[in-house]
Order: sequence, then structure tokens, then C-alpha cells
Amino acid sequence: MADNPDDGGGPVLLLARADPQAAGSGRSRPGVKAPLLETFTRLITNTGPISVSHYMAESNAHYYGGRDPFGAAGDFITAPEISQMFGELIGLWLADIWIRAGRTEPVHYVELGPGRGTLARDALGAARRYGLDPRVHFVETSTSLKALQLEMHPQAFWHADLSTLPSDGPLLIVANEFLDALPVRQLVRTAAGWRERMVGLDEGRLVPVAGTAPMEVAVPTSRRDAPEGTILEISPASAAVVYEVAGRLATQGGAALFIDYGHAEPRFGSSLQAVRAHRKVDVFSAPGEADLTAHVDFSALAPIALSRGVRWLGTEEQGHWLRSLGIDARADALAAAAPLHAEAVRTARDRLTGEGQMGALFKVMGITAPDWPDGAGFERTD
Repeated sequence: MADNPDDGGGPVLLLARADPQAAGSGRSRPGVKAPLLETFTRLITNTGPISVSHYMAESNAHYYGGRDPFGAAGDFITAPEISQMFGELIGLWLADIWIRAGRTEPVHYVELGPGRGTLARDALGAARRYGLDPRVHFVETSTSLKALQLEMHPQAFWHADLSTLPSDGPLLIVANEFLDALPVRQLVRTAAGWRERMVGLDEGRLVPVAGTAPMEVAVPTSRRDAPEGTILEISPASAAVVYEVAGRLATQGGAALFIDYGHAEPRFGSSLQAVRAHRKVDVFSAPGEADLTAHVDFSALAPIALSRGVRWLGTEEQGHWLRSLGIDARADALAAAAPLHAEAVRTARDRLTGEGQMGALFKVMGITAPDWPDGAGFERTD
């Protein structure tokens, strides 16, 4: 493929990277019982139901541990794989806020769950045109994905978690579709009160069941009177990540973008879903063989960030944020540079920003160090 174009025109790298409709279901293995399903069946038979959080954590660890799930040949497509425009605009956002913060060096680019490394390639390519050439750090646990990232970013540093990130300069942190894969706890209101939602067995099948231990203490007081049958999702794992990131920014300086599908206001209900070969499948049918995700509750994460003394820039719809950063102008420039691909460019732009596509469902939350400036694209500042 051609090199990344600059704003003055040039060869187009990858205008519309993949079409999920072109993907088949060749990854499925009819008639083969997944090893993790057997493990869960034995565990539940011997010790009783397990929590949804346990189920989700083990399933995704197995799922991501040995495969490349991205793209048309995989199970799902993320925004960086749709178009280079997504990563480029993130890179420009980072460069802009770093420049206005005083160009502090050394500076570190940190990506949580970087996939194939596509977003980092596009973001860093755009940022370097404006003088931002940070050291690159990836927080990744998948061996197979690390191998792909190494091919694209041989100078990067890898970390199993946030604890080993450098402390000698500002951090520019990006987490795209990272929080949604972290385990959630589900609490359900029963006739006896709030209980944790568990995974049990019914005639050999994994099914959701209510636990026996009271869980009122885990439910906010304002939400405890919900009707019987109501499900509340909470994500201690996501809260821990945002808490650690915010603490780092407060101490070291920098900015962070959390981009994921979810909601900016509190909600009830189960959002847990499984995706395999670009199709939704039963959450409990093939653990470890499908991607398990849940909507991110950004309304719960903003106060956690603020508790560390950082600035919360706001939580915006992805479509609004990308349009504010100039995705329409960038799409026009790419289309003009490669007329044969103009329709593909605009289709990709619409997928990223459309109300009925990713534009409204996905949200962008920004936080910065206390003394860092506002970030482009956010209407609300604190």
C-alpha cells in the first residue's frame, strides 16, 4: 500500500479499510465444543454458579490470547480499520494539545489495547508533521497481537499494565474500544432484593441466574428502588483504569482520550453481547470463541477521573467530535487526491460519524492534567 498522504495531497494509504459485509463465517467450527465451555461446565458443576464478571474476564482472556480478531477476516472491525482519518484526527488532537501545553519533553504516547497498531501508525504519522514525535508505549497482554504490533512499531515498549509506564514526562493516552472488553458485574433486583447475576447450568447449557448473597451495598442509594427484574451493570475494572490514568495525568501531565460505545447518562439493563464473524451470537454459547463486550457507562467514569484532580473535558458523541476536528474537510481532501476512491472515502466517513452508525453510539471522553489546556472537539470543560 502507498504511504500516508499529507494534507497537500498524495497517494492514499487505505481509504476504506474493510467491509464487514464481505466477511463470511469461516471462523466458526460447527460441532466442536469449545475447551473453555468444558472448563466452565466442570467448574459450575463442582462449585456452583460463577459471576458474570468472572465469565467475561476468562472468556475474553482466552479469546484475545491466541488470535487476531480484527478486520473482515476476523470477528469485528474497529474505527482505525475503517479509515485512516480516524487515527489521523486523534494524532492531530494530541499534537495540538501538546503544543499548547508547552511542548514538554520527553513525552510518551500510550495506547491501551492497540489492536494491530493501526491507530498508532496513523495518529503518530499525523502528529509528527507538527513536531510531536513521542516515545511509544503499548499496554497489551495478547501474544499474537504483540507480534503484529511489533511489525508496525519495532521501537515501541510493551507493558502488561499501567504500573510500568514511564514517569519522566507527560503521557498522551489513547484507549479506543478498550474499556468495553473489560469485565462488568451485573446486579439484578429480585423479589428478595439485589443479587449478583451469575452464570449457572440448565440441562448442560450455560444460563444467567441470580446469586444468593445480598448486594444492596453495591447499588447506589438513588437506584435501589428499581422494579423487580431490573439489571444494573457496573465495571470496577474500567473504574480502576480511569482512576490510574487520571492519577498519572495529575502527577506527570498529559491528556487521555477514552473512545468506546456506551452512554453518557446512567442506564439500567444488560448490554452484554457477543460478536463472532461480524454477527451477534448468544453470549453463553461459546465462551472464548466470541468477543464479549458491554456498553461503557461514561457517567460513572467522569466523577472517578475528577476525584484525582484532573480536568474532565467532556463526553461527546464520536460523530460530533470527529466533525469538530475536521473529518469532512479531510475526507474531501482524500477524495480529491484519489477520485477513484472518493465514494469509499465518504462511505467510511459516514460510518464513523453517522447517527445510525458509529457516530452516536460511540462516545469520546477527554481528561487532562490540571494545568493543561482545553482539547478541541469538547464543548464542556471543567
